[in-house]
Amino acid sequence: MKQLWLIIAFVVSGVAGMYGQEGRRERTAFQTGQPWKPTTDTRADVAIVYGVGGNPSEERSGLTFEERVQSWRDKGYTTHFMTGIAWGEYQDYFTGAWDGRWHLDEGQVTREGDTIWHGHMVPYIVPSMNFIRYMKERHIKRVIDAGIDAIYLEEPEFWARGGYSEAFKREWKAYYGFDWRPQHESAENTYLSNKLKYHLYYRALDECFTYAKAYGKSKGMDVRCYVPTHSLVNYAQWQIVSPEASLASLDCVDGYIAQVWTGTSREPNYFDGVARERVFETAFLEYGCMESMTAPTGRKVFFLTDPIEDRARDWADYKRNYQATFTAKLLYPANNNYEVMPWPDRIYEGLYRVSATSDRKERIPRFYSTQMQVMINSLNDMPLSDNKVSGPEGIGVLMANSLMFQRAPRPIVGYDDPQLSNFYGLAMPLVKRGVPVRIVHLENVAYPKALADTRVLLMSYSNMKPLEPEAHEWLAEWVRRGGILLYCARDTDPFQRVREWWNTDGNGYQAPSDHLFERMGIGAGPAEGVYAYGEGKVYVLRKDPKEFVMEEGGDKELIDRVRRAYEADARAGALAFKNHFYLERGPYDLVSVMDESVSDKPYTVRGRLIDLFDPALPVLDEKRVEPGEQAFLYDIDRVPDPERPQVLAGAARVYEERVGRDRYSFVAKSPARTTNVARVLLPAEPREVKVTDASGQPLAGARYEWDVASRTCRLVFENSPEGVHVAFSW
Repeated sequence: MKQLWLIIAFVVSGVAGMYGQEGRRERTAFQTGQPWKPTTDTRADVAIVYGVGGNPSEERSGLTFEERVQSWRDKGYTTHFMTGIAWGEYQDYFTGAWDGRWHLDEGQVTREGDTIWHGHMVPYIVPSMNFIRYMKERHIKRVIDAGIDAIYLEEPEFWARGGYSEAFKREWKAYYGFDWRPQHESAENTYLSNKLKYHLYYRALDECFTYAKAYGKSKGMDVRCYVPTHSLVNYAQWQIVSPEASLASLDCVDGYIAQVWTGTSREPNYFDGVARERVFETAFLEYGCMESMTAPTGRKVFFLTDPIEDRARDWADYKRNYQATFTAKLLYPANNNYEVMPWPDRIYEGLYRVSATSDRKERIPRFYSTQMQVMINSLNDMPLSDNKVSGPEGIGVLMANSLMFQRAPRPIVGYDDPQLSNFYGLAMPLVKRGVPVRIVHLENVAYPKALADTRVLLMSYSNMKPLEPEAHEWLAEWVRRGGILLYCARDTDPFQRVREWWNTDGNGYQAPSDHLFERMGIGAGPAEGVYAYGEGKVYVLRKDPKEFVMEEGGDKELIDRVRRAYEADARAGALAFKNHFYLERGPYDLVSVMDESVSDKPYTVRGRLIDLFDPALPVLDEKRVEPGEQAFLYDIDRVPDPERPQVLAGAARVYEERVGRDRYSFVAKSPARTTNVARVLLPAEPREVKVTDASGQPLAGARYEWDVASRTCRLVFENSPEGVHVAFSW
């Protein structure tokens, strides 16, 4: 290593000319309830400022909302606004300070009479029209008056175990026209209760966002409205009800944040008779679920990952699972909008265990903050790609919002679906065999893009039901034109008999699938077998999907049927199995190798590779990825414009690049108390490297080394949010 000669310089026009601000670049974002601080200056495009009154999990800053917003704007950030729609710092509403009436009776309440709390004096809310009016007048109007033109109302959540409060009973009578029924008494009551919960948050978001757009328009602003939400997979598994995919049909909804992270993806599920965490595989399905909600409609979605999680674990656990979820989201190359982290204050300043066997806690280790910042800075320039994840294409799994309607805190007589196994029973056997299954939302099948690339579609009404008959017209038409439908269900669960469209108003179907089968000329209640319709076929398999994963070796029959459907009927090619996923995305290589799969072989990538999961950013000739591991690599041989000097990877964001005939310079910015490691591509070994800080003082400890084979300079120095100026000459 060579010690750098340091020169004195002052970095001018730091934030004013930062890349993309004039054009309101909004590809990367983070959310925070705090004002700008040097230790949390993450350098994403957007700072989503949380809450008019902050966030209940964060220490109060003592600043007003407007002052917090301005602190981020002063540092060059575009500012947006987020708050909870199901919970938040709304004590002025609950205690009567807003309208003179006490509203704590509007919290969600369990069968035992307990309010479900999110924090002190912060209940999960039954969103009445009065509460909606409060949100409009006290929160949405204020943030638009502050010049915010993007509003996020997050986590529209109604717990399945709730539904017993007086406020909910009033909403029940208004919606159904008859008195409230205890949900625990029957499958139908459970279904009706959860359907109402779904409606209440659909209404709340529709009302709030419609108001936001109208009020913004009155002030000459185009206000955009987003819903940060867990995936339907997670909400159904955690027994939470939310509007999910149906929101994409609202004109007032511009998109989502896909709230997928270690905490959601580590929820155990069954495969091959074993219940355990499968973080990568679950995250892959969660992001696929969120892409399916938005891609057919053209709505925007930010994919979120979190370098830590809500539950207290150790730093090694966080790192391992962050890599798994991060890889999973990048395996969707048609999206490059990201929330790079939530709550940077808890990530950079929180104390967590140093190991799984120790109670000693420390702030984020330097090696992890460096790696994390390399990863999130790669997202600022992550390219879109038409490339596909390796594996057989065109296999989809159908899901619907009503997955949430059949969830209950205790099993219902005649029905049990442990850990959402009726969903995972269709998806996990294929994912574990290296098949990149795609999620299809039943609510979206009317959109041409929803089924455009699907050759074989797996579905079941064991754990969900169609909310409208029109979806069957689109599914039948897809089969008629050559689609292959694989229907797996016994159709004997008690939810088949709830009062719904298929058995009311002149319809007398015993099960909703009978309506679909009739549309395809098969007839009601078909036996197990294969049926032709138009140019397509329908496979009927009379098993509930949970049987494929809750029993050891239970998925053999499913895999045999899928293979026949894919190879013989869809004529889509060989259904080849493997233990990994691989994607080439611009200069990046993404790899995940799964355990519990068809082999224990590692996957090897060869080339001139920068290992982006290694904070030292080594250049490798090959990278072996073992089962249960992921890799994120930069292939130097695929560098865009390889003759141009450029930073290929680094733990700071690059601004003010200048390229001359024999020189290259830039300004690097990243949070204080973190270390930048960068790989810089140059045409020749530098004869001089100069580094200065914003105050003009020498930057002690900065160093570099030259790698001849890759023509890269590895540069190391301490970060500064004010900017570090780097200049090479050769």
